[in-house]
Amino acid sequence: MDVRRRRMVPPPAVGVAHRQAPRALQAGDALPLPIRHTNLIFSALFAASLAYLMRRWRGKIRSSIPFHVVDLTEILAIFGLVASLIYLLSFFGIAFVQSIVSSTDEDEDFLVGSSAAPAPAPAPCVLLGSADTVSEKMPQEDEEIVAAVVSGKIPSYVLETRLGDCRRAAGLRREAVRRITGRQIEGLPLDGFDYASILGQCCELPVGYVQLPVGIAGPLLLDGQRFYVPMATTEGCLVASTNRGCKAIAESGGATSVVLRDAMTRAPVARFPTARRSAELKAFLEDPANFDTLSVVFNRSSRFGRLQGVQCAMAGRNIYMRFSCSTGDAMGMNMISKGVQNVLDYLQDDFPDMDVISISGNFCADKKPAAVNWIEGRGKSVVCEAVIKEETVKKVLKTNVQSLVELNVIKNLAGSAIAGALGGFNAHASNIVSAIFIATGQDPAQNVESSQCITMLEAVNDGKDLHISVTMPSIEVGTVGGGTQLASQSACLDLLGVKGANRESPGSNARLLATVVAGGVLAGELSLLSALAAGQLVKSHMKYNRSSRDMSKAASLSA
Repeated sequence: MDVRRRRMVPPPAVGVAHRQAPRALQAGDALPLPIRHTNLIFSALFAASLAYLMRRWRGKIRSSIPFHVVDLTEILAIFGLVASLIYLLSFFGIAFVQSIVSSTDEDEDFLVGSSAAPAPAPAPCVLLGSADTVSEKMPQEDEEIVAAVVSGKIPSYVLETRLGDCRRAAGLRREAVRRITGRQIEGLPLDGFDYASILGQCCELPVGYVQLPVGIAGPLLLDGQRFYVPMATTEGCLVASTNRGCKAIAESGGATSVVLRDAMTRAPVARFPTARRSAELKAFLEDPANFDTLSVVFNRSSRFGRLQGVQCAMAGRNIYMRFSCSTGDAMGMNMISKGVQNVLDYLQDDFPDMDVISISGNFCADKKPAAVNWIEGRGKSVVCEAVIKEETVKKVLKTNVQSLVELNVIKNLAGSAIAGALGGFNAHASNIVSAIFIATGQDPAQNVESSQCITMLEAVNDGKDLHISVTMPSIEVGTVGGGTQLASQSACLDLLGVKGANRESPGSNARLLATVVAGGVLAGELSLLSALAAGQLVKSHMKYNRSSRDMSKAASLSA
C-alpha cells in the first residue's frame, strides 16, 4: 500500500450504501494491500534493476559501447531503480529526506542558531476572519479609524494587518473599547510591550498587558545543581514559603528527581456505522505488527515528534484513539495533532466508513482533571524526593517529624479521599505549578493536569529524619513555542538554564524544566505542611498577605 499522504475522503453518511469494507481485522492480520508485501516488491525491484544495469554496463565497457546508448529494457530498469529508491527512502523515514519534505513551524524552534532566512510574520488567527474580506477602505487618521471600529464598519481584528503597526493597532482598539463601554482602563499598561511578538501566536485583539510580580525562590538544590526558581504570583507568602522549603532541602543535602515518562497525547474520536467496525480499527491500531507502519505515517510531519504508542477505548460505535509521542523540547500539542491527522488520513482509505468527529475527543485529556492522565501520565511524569534532617525540621520548619507525617496522612491522603479528589492528594501543588508556568511562558490552563500530585511523608532513620516525595504524572511543559518566546518569559527560562531547544539532546531542556517544577512543588509542600503542623498558616497570612509594606519580618517563613 502506498503510504504517501492522502487527502481525507469524506465518509459516507450512516445508512447510505458504500463500497464494501474490508473484512474484520484480527490480531496479526495485514492490510488488504499489505504494507510488508509492498516493501518486499519494491526492495526486489530495486535489487533486480540494480543487478541488471550493473551487468549491462559491464558488458558495454567490455564492448566499448557508449553508456548513453540504451534500449527499452535499460530504460525500464533505470525507471524501476529510481522509483524503488524514492519509495524506500520515503517509507523508512530517512532523516534527511524527512527534513526536506516535512518542515513545520514548531520544528523550526529547535534550530537554535540557524542561518536560514527568518520566517514571515505569522498571520492573525483565522477564526477571526480575513482582512481581505473587508471591503471598507481604511482611513488614514486615527480618529476616523476608531470611529469606524466603533460603528462596526471596520472589524477590530483587521487593524494589525491593515495598518502594519501592531502597537498602533492595539492603541486604537483600546480607545474603541473605551468609547463602546464607557469604562476607563487607565491601570492597564499599553506601552512597553512588543505586540508584534504575539501576533498569530499568543493573543488576539490585544489592548494592553497585565503586570505580574515575579519572585525568586531558592537556591533549590536539585540533582546536584542549584536553581533559582522564578514564580509569578499575586498570593502573598507563596514565594517566601517556597523559599523556606528550598532552604530546608538545601541544608539536608538537596533533592533528587527522576523522569519516568515523556510523552504528549492526543486522542481523536471517530464513529463507525457499527461497534464491530470500531472494534476492527481498535484491533488494527493496537496490533504490535502494525506499529512500524503507523510510526512512519505519524512521524512525517515533524523531525522531533516520534510515535510511542496508541491506546484505544470505545463507547458504543465511537472509538477514541489516544496517541502518545515524544515532542522534543516543545510542549507538543501542535506537533502531535499534525501526526495524528496524518494517521487519520492514512486510515481513511481502508476504513472509508470512518467518520472523524473531532481531532480531540477528550480522552487525551487536555486541560481537564482525568484519571487517564493520573494513571497513564501525560507530558512528563516526574518523582522528586528528599530526606530532611531532624535538626532542620526543628530549626527551619519549626515543627517535628511525627507531626508532619501524621498531618500528611490525615490531610493529604484521608482528607483528599473523603473529598473524592482526582490527583489532588497534596497540600497546594497547584500554587507552585501555576506560578512557575506563568513566569516561564507555559500554558496556564494546563495547570489543571500538571498539578496532579501525591505527596508522601515518612519517618526514616529510626524516626529521626523525614523522607518527603512528590509524584507528578502529567507535567506539561516546553521550552520552545508559545509564550516561551516572549521576552520576560524567555528571561525566566534563561535564569533556569533551559531557554530554547537543546541541540545536543532534544527534549532534555523540557525534561529539566519539569524536574524543577516538581522540585518547587516539593519545597512548597514541605513548607506549607510545616506551617499547618505548627499552627502558623493563619498568622502568617494575616501578617504578610495584607497591604503592609514592611516585609522585613517575613523571617519566620523565609529564614
